[in-house]
Amino acid sequence: MKKPTCLTFLVAALAATTHAADSRVEFRDCPKCDKRIRIDLAAGKAYVNPSRLEGASRDEVAARAARLLDAATIPPARDPKLRPLMGWSSWNTFGVDISETIILETARAMATNGLKGAGYIYVNIDDGFFWGHGEDGILRFHPERFPNGMKPTVDGIHALGLKAGIYSDAGADTCGSMWGGSGSGGKDKGGVGAGLYGHDAADCKLHFNDLGFDFIKVDYCGGGKLKLDEKARYTEIANAIKATGRTDVRLNLCRWAFPGTWAADIAESWRTTKDIRANWKSVKDLIGENLYLSAYARPGHYNDMDMLEVGQLKGAVKSIFGKHGDTGLTPDEETTHFGMWCMLSSPLLIGCDVRTIPASTKALITNPYLLAMNQNDLGLQGYVAAREGNAYVLVKDAGEKFGRSRYVALYNGSDAEHEFTVRSDALDLGGAIDAFDLVEMADVGRFADHVSVKVAPHASKFYRFDAERRVQRTVYEAECAFLTDYQELRDAVKAGTAFPDQMKEASGGTYVRYIGNRASNDLVWKDVKVDAAGEYVLAFDYAAPEDRAFDLSIDGGAAMRVATPGTAGKIGTVTATVPLATGVHTIRLFNATAWMPDLDRLTLRPCRGR
Repeated sequence: MKKPTCLTFLVAALAATTHAADSRVEFRDCPKCDKRIRIDLAAGKAYVNPSRLEGASRDEVAARAARLLDAATIPPARDPKLRPLMGWSSWNTFGVDISETIILETARAMATNGLKGAGYIYVNIDDGFFWGHGEDGILRFHPERFPNGMKPTVDGIHALGLKAGIYSDAGADTCGSMWGGSGSGGKDKGGVGAGLYGHDAADCKLHFNDLGFDFIKVDYCGGGKLKLDEKARYTEIANAIKATGRTDVRLNLCRWAFPGTWAADIAESWRTTKDIRANWKSVKDLIGENLYLSAYARPGHYNDMDMLEVGQLKGAVKSIFGKHGDTGLTPDEETTHFGMWCMLSSPLLIGCDVRTIPASTKALITNPYLLAMNQNDLGLQGYVAAREGNAYVLVKDAGEKFGRSRYVALYNGSDAEHEFTVRSDALDLGGAIDAFDLVEMADVGRFADHVSVKVAPHASKFYRFDAERRVQRTVYEAECAFLTDYQELRDAVKAGTAFPDQMKEASGGTYVRYIGNRASNDLVWKDVKVDAAGEYVLAFDYAAPEDRAFDLSIDGGAAMRVATPGTAGKIGTVTATVPLATGVHTIRLFNATAWMPDLDRLTLRPCRGR
């Protein structure tokens, strides 16, 4: 799995031969190439390199090549709302400087340049289309940008087989009216009084019944100005959408930080970050904010890492926000950006001008193998399985939950090349493992136990690992657990809500602090799978400034008290022995009356003698 020395298969001197019943699979020898199978989607072919069979039979590798070709077709969703949203949004490139012409030209480009075919079907109109509310309480539209109103634009989008999205604010004024968003940098007066506040029912009827929009992003600039309560206000808006009778409208909450676990009860997605900009620091910061949010994603409900800045390459940036840091991305940074949004199951909303999207960017964001990490019915966000400084290994299931195939990301957030040593047991995989590079669209061979891969600074590698067997997971990091009271809107220490924090001595350098002091401020591992029934030792690594304790409950059963002596700034371990049946369990730690110890991880192992 090192960098290839040969990027194409030899054809002239070494004639291609077809091996196996599937005519799409051809054997082409290339002794200097380090790829076992290379997929050519344009030709609909898989080319197998006989020099790289590595002990596998030709028939076995040919069958794998055919399966990889088949995997380039993403199965249809049981319900489209179960998968992260895919489409385009106007804000990153145009701000409020939008128009009917720009929106419809964008829609036509998406319908004809391959983006629609890849799944990008939402055309989302962001801030700047309105002109306040009239004296009759009806939302008015910008007389110059949309002189025909919004109906022709929505109808035009729908006529192309696409869906239409719209924007508003939870308060009275929109972000563009308060902070600008035009080429001149000025505030947009059309957004004053254009928000939903005081107009929930009328605006929702207008947007979803009269005009036919299919999605809405609800910002919070005006909501913050009025000091509204986020949970109460967004719940009111969600209820107004329900009152229209539309069950297919998708709601996005845009509060620029993880709002709380309540968000998943009312919305399909919620922003977890500040606004993205087209530069590496911004992309890295947003990835960092989402590395430990996997417990809060589930089918139909996702952490939104903000719009994609793909297509904004260094030296070719097209954006009105240049002075705000849109300096562009390198190709490696762009691949990391898109691949990590896929691994972390964020909505995929393109922000560049797709009428002139670079060919390399379009190839990246329509790569079906990368998209399959994002667009599947499992609804899983990748979690951190290993870490060395700013280099992370992330993993999540592919195909089926607890199956033998897993997606793996090697994310190098550092400024120097990093050599990853990836251990199969850290991925809960065993036996021989076949590795498929999703970006290169190439099978890079087979390994067992571990594999080493060098990754350039700011770059990432994305794989699908297909193993002989799935092994029982033994380590569950606390930072990957579900914290019921977790939120990022207010200072967690003052609010007394649990949160992940850095600790050098902790496993992976991260642990969870401020747990307990009320029953709801708990820590829950929801998918603890046991392959064989029996007695198990649960070992909890923790840190505590003094003697503390927590209550342990399995699958909602009676709690047992676990005492945790003070550790004087170090990591200590306590154990509990419990019976576990075969299957998936929920392990909950809580303390309703006092602070718990800070939690590092849970290690699960069967009692001796089994």
